[in-house]
Amino acid sequence: MTRHLDIKPLTKAAFAPFGDVIEADPATMRFINGGTTERFHALSSAEAIGEGARVILNIFRGQPRAFPFTIEMMERHPFGSQCFIPLNGRPFLVVVSQDEDGKPGRPQAFQARGDQGVNYRVNAWHYPLMALGEPSDFLVVDRDGPGNNLEEYFFDTPFTIGAPTL
Repeated sequence: MTRHLDIKPLTKAAFAPFGDVIEADPATMRFINGGTTERFHALSSAEAIGEGARVILNIFRGQPRAFPFTIEMMERHPFGSQCFIPLNGRPFLVVVSQDEDGKPGRPQAFQARGDQGVNYRVNAWHYPLMALGEPSDFLVVDRDGPGNNLEEYFFDTPFTIGAPTL
C-alpha cells in the first residue's frame, strides 16, 4: 500500500521551508558590463560546514523517471547545502518534507520549470534528483570534504506520485 502525493507548481513561498528557488527575479536584477548584461544577484548561498570542507561544482546527468513513481525514502545533508540548476531547460520534480523529530514528515512534490533551480538548505529532507522526459544535465553546487554528509530515511509506508504534466 502507498500514499498519494499531489504535484504542485514550484514557488518561492511554498519552497521556503526547504531552501531557495533559483530563478531570474526582477527584484534582484541590475545591469553590469556596461549595460550589456543583466545580473540577478544573490539568489541563494551555498553552505559547507566543517573543517576542510569546500563548495564544489558538478554536473549530474539524471535519467528520466517512469510514472507512477514510488517515494520509498528521503535523504538530507547535515554539513552542506545542495543546489540543482537544470542546464537543458527541462522541467524536473522536487520532493521535500519537513523534519519531524529527526525523520521526514509527509513529503511534498513540486514541479520545477526548466528555468528554475533549487538550493536545499542544510538538513532539508529531499528525494534524489528526478529528471522528467529524457536525460537531463544539472549544475550541482555541493559540499565536499570530511565527514558523512548523507543521512537516509526509509518510510514504512511509501508514497506514490502520478504522472506530472510536461
